[in-house]
Amino acid sequence: MSISPDPLFKPFSAGKLTLPNRIVMAPMTRSFSPGGVPGADVAAYYRRRAENQVGLIITEGTVIDHPASTNDPRVPSFFGEAALAGWARVASEVHAAGGRIMPQIWHIGTVRRAGDRPNPDAPPIGPSGLYKPGVKVVEPMTEAEIAAVIAAYAQAAAEAKRLGFDGVEIHGAHGYLIDQFFWEGTNQRSDRYGGDIVARTRFAAEVIQACRRAVGPDFPIVLRFSQWKQQDYAARLAPTPELLGRFLAPLAEAGVDIFHCSTRRFWEPEFEGSALNLAGWTKKLTGKPVITVGSVSLDNDMVAAFRGKAAAITSIDQLIEMIARDEVDLVAVGRAMLVDPAWAAKVHANRMQDLLPFTPEALRSLS
Repeated sequence: MSISPDPLFKPFSAGKLTLPNRIVMAPMTRSFSPGGVPGADVAAYYRRRAENQVGLIITEGTVIDHPASTNDPRVPSFFGEAALAGWARVASEVHAAGGRIMPQIWHIGTVRRAGDRPNPDAPPIGPSGLYKPGVKVVEPMTEAEIAAVIAAYAQAAAEAKRLGFDGVEIHGAHGYLIDQFFWEGTNQRSDRYGGDIVARTRFAAEVIQACRRAVGPDFPIVLRFSQWKQQDYAARLAPTPELLGRFLAPLAEAGVDIFHCSTRRFWEPEFEGSALNLAGWTKKLTGKPVITVGSVSLDNDMVAAFRGKAAAITSIDQLIEMIARDEVDLVAVGRAMLVDPAWAAKVHANRMQDLLPFTPEALRSLS
């Protein structure tokens, strides 16, 4: 790091949300909550980041109250007395350390397979029953099923507010249920939930609207979205700025306060002829605050991590310049912060040489 990190440590505010700096802990699935219940170790894991100057923590994905919302019994739930008591403790610990925290609420859709635990008798669900283009795993969702899932998202948002969280993030990225409605390759519906790029936002817009009704006008709602899918890393919802603007407009109107724009490498331009990345374009098109993300301070992306490759520390000068130019508002740090709870504090002190490199072994414990 050859320039001052000060732009990363300017306060940020949007509506009722006020943060001491621009650094966000990215949501990362950890699977350390047996039976869906986060324990004291999970609370301590998040508290360590709050103690080390993280401005906002977005939790790992937490699943909504639907029998097919997950395929991993160790992924935390955001429903049920025991799980919610666990999350209340997480929020309390983070707040005691001076931090801010939002749960990410999630349904995996057709990523689930028949027989997956928990609830092995519950079939997966998806807009057209497709896992990816041409691969059908179940019948399309009925409108009654759609309404039930929307209600479950709203209930989770209401619980987040009741438990004292600082907002809620809706997971609409990476080829999971909401993204399956966005993506033409998995949404072949001919009713009001399918069609062109605007029509395919209807399900997400109704989820956002239902969450907004559940939490009121001032509780922050973040939406995470992506062009890429785990089913197809090259997939693109919107191949042009014009289509991206059409896609984002109904979501912003539905009640999104902040867009979390998921890319695998934050430094890559989104469209030819402009240096702006996906977050930069989203801010330009909507006027809403944005979070950028993707391999921050690491020299390879998360796909390499899945393949067991370590990642070395690299410069964040470009990121600091993007914040300083107001191209993006917040930056989410994932694997680098997973392995190093003190990442933000070290960056603030200009101690890049002390950052810990990421290794896949870090995925095996809550450090």
